[in-house]
Amino acid sequence: MSKAPPGSRRRRNFMQSLLATVIALTGTGLAHAQGSAAAAPARVSTVYTGDVINGKKVVSSLNTHDLEPGKKHLLYFRGVQMSTGQYWYVSVIVAKGAKPGKRFTLTSGVHGDEMSSVHTVQKVMSQLNPAEMSGTVMAVLDIARPAMESMQRRWPSTGRGFELTDMNREWPGNENGVGAVSRQAGLVFNRLLKPNTDLAIDFHTGTTGLDVPAFHIGDMRIPDVKTMMMLYPVAAIWDNPVYPGVLHNAYVDAGIPAFTPEVGVARRLEIDMIPIFVEGTMNVFKHYGVVPGAIGRTAADANVYIGKSAVPVLTTHGGFIELLVKLNAKVTPGQKVAIQRNAFGEVLAEYTSPVNGLVGGLRSDATSEPGNVLLFILADAAPVSGAAPYAE
Repeated sequence: MSKAPPGSRRRRNFMQSLLATVIALTGTGLAHAQGSAAAAPARVSTVYTGDVINGKKVVSSLNTHDLEPGKKHLLYFRGVQMSTGQYWYVSVIVAKGAKPGKRFTLTSGVHGDEMSSVHTVQKVMSQLNPAEMSGTVMAVLDIARPAMESMQRRWPSTGRGFELTDMNREWPGNENGVGAVSRQAGLVFNRLLKPNTDLAIDFHTGTTGLDVPAFHIGDMRIPDVKTMMMLYPVAAIWDNPVYPGVLHNAYVDAGIPAFTPEVGVARRLEIDMIPIFVEGTMNVFKHYGVVPGAIGRTAADANVYIGKSAVPVLTTHGGFIELLVKLNAKVTPGQKVAIQRNAFGEVLAEYTSPVNGLVGGLRSDATSEPGNVLLFILADAAPVSGAAPYAE
């Protein structure tokens, strides 16, 4: 590997030092997030900004205890500012039960290309009748608004030139952090999510370029997480907390049990799959006494497979891909899973499974550059100590 020139190293070290200094200063409250205090209060109050958008009131913080019971409330939460000085607004639905009970939060739109996650939450909220509910269900539908506007996974920002930032590596954020994405996460988490949540479900889909089945991600060592995930009729669960900075881990670190359902592929509605997640979410509400009714199908009915790790198979060449396995297929070590050819049709590489497990994701594009994820396998065995999780 070639060494960077001394001047390049000095510039990089200077920028790293500068960023560390800024983070340290903002953490002590010397920089202010859009004129707000450095930290949100432990118990927030509902603060209406006085603005009304499309007939819906705007809040800069919310306490669902302040809302009238037995009704649905449609609000906008005022998030971080744009480079023009205007704000990004987040859509919020609160179904406030007639009686007290558990407070659930459903989130979607943390990645901007994940449409089925949004539609799933919309369908769940449409089935709730607050007059028959005990407790509260809050839906936050479009957290990474600028990413959703262009239907791309990452939040586009202009902090150090044009950047694309994965918001689901930024939680719980920092209201006074370096960059709009961290500040948006901090505002949403401190002033909307954490104060109003006993249990949480953060809906996602696979990323653009990867086909995935219906499955969950979560840490089954947490009793409520295990209970919630097993109430869905899904065929696979990845029993793992996965990456630092994801929203469900920020919840767990705050003492709030949470997990992530994965509702199929990105960029389109999985009309046949969404009902599975609606049914499972309603099962969760019934189990915790939020809504009445009998529990429907569960993971036991789907003969769920529980994997302990996600093992990627990476392409070693550029070329045309022929996949030899399907989603949810069982594979064994050494089993051939794909062939790659060049433009002449000559075989460049053959790929095999390194582990026992279940196919949990397949590349959707017919070509690939070297180093792309060709597929990943939910594996029987726990990850090797120190190994990085599947880099999705």
